[in-house]
Amino acid sequence: MTANLEPIQLELRKFVAPEFIFGNDARLLAGNYCKQLGGRRVLLVTDYGISQTSWLPEIELLLKSQGIEYVVFSSVSPNPRDFETMQGVEVYKESNCNLILALGGGSVLDCAKGIGIVSTNHQHIRAFEGVDKIFRPMPPLICIPTTAGTAADVSQFAIINNFDDHYKMAIISKAVVPDVSLIDPVVLTTMDSFLTACTGMDALSHAFEAFVSNANSPFTDLYALEAIRLLAENLNYTIEKPNDLQARGKVMLASLYAGLAFSNASLGCVHSLAHSLGGFLDLPHGECNAILLPHVVNFNYNAVPDRYNKIAQVFGIPIENLSSNESKNQLVKHILNFKAMLGILSTLKNKGVKQDDISILAEKAIKDPCNATNPRPPVKKDLETIYSEAM
Repeated sequence: MTANLEPIQLELRKFVAPEFIFGNDARLLAGNYCKQLGGRRVLLVTDYGISQTSWLPEIELLLKSQGIEYVVFSSVSPNPRDFETMQGVEVYKESNCNLILALGGGSVLDCAKGIGIVSTNHQHIRAFEGVDKIFRPMPPLICIPTTAGTAADVSQFAIINNFDDHYKMAIISKAVVPDVSLIDPVVLTTMDSFLTACTGMDALSHAFEAFVSNANSPFTDLYALEAIRLLAENLNYTIEKPNDLQARGKVMLASLYAGLAFSNASLGCVHSLAHSLGGFLDLPHGECNAILLPHVVNFNYNAVPDRYNKIAQVFGIPIENLSSNESKNQLVKHILNFKAMLGILSTLKNKGVKQDDISILAEKAIKDPCNATNPRPPVKKDLETIYSEAM
């Protein structure tokens, strides 16, 4: 057999992931894992929406069956505020907790991470913005994600809203990787169609950005491309058939794969722009990503055309024999049509962004650490242009 002499990437790369259990009813292992990790009194972090479903009382019953005391902290907003994180820390300390169990979407999981960070590092959550600013490990953290998009349950990222300065802080550290993630497609059946679409587009943005990141690797490429394929084939179907557990499972798997990819390859300008935008106007993160993604692809394409062409092929876009510019236009058009099919039709203008806001948004976005791994290094003017195109 002839040897394959095609070169592979041999630069040093690391890959970090928590222990995770994937499959129907994975959530039901919460009590067992709390006990295994030495949970004596658990801070159960959730939000109002989850408290109105059957998932919260079910988890409480599991903790009781293991003889584990707990206290519920549910004061978490979409785009979790820094002061909510600090309130959670007070509850954690006053209740003498020693483990955190997070049940919810990305906002809940990120807030739980923030509580864990502050509870052992004893500074305000704002002190940890940036990369590798956490020096003491968090308490044990178990996550049960109830949406399929953020992948905060497997990532090295925590995103917290700096409420006074109106932007989202990115906290990136191996220290915020949860100990265990219980990834259960069943819980997705209580998501409405718009939330399904927005969180799915968040996962798609994670996969896109990880694949074109300048920190990509063979490991992250595998996960990113498979996440794109699964979302392309199944996301719209889950909106049409929300109780189909096979379809929900495939989208949940795509979210997991995209999370493993971006946690280790990092992100890019879609997220730096979305963090600024979402914090400024308190908008849904996935919707921000959906609006911005096609315009960032347009900006980045010429820096890594081969990678974007591979994404186009996974989407099934016919780009053979097309020029580079024609291939780019086909991919951008496909993303616009895909998100419209999901029901995401807004522009930045529709969401309340004014022309005078663009410079302010770009000033915050250019400071975001996600820019460091964007394939085309941006300057502030570039980010202003992308915002303008998304109006």
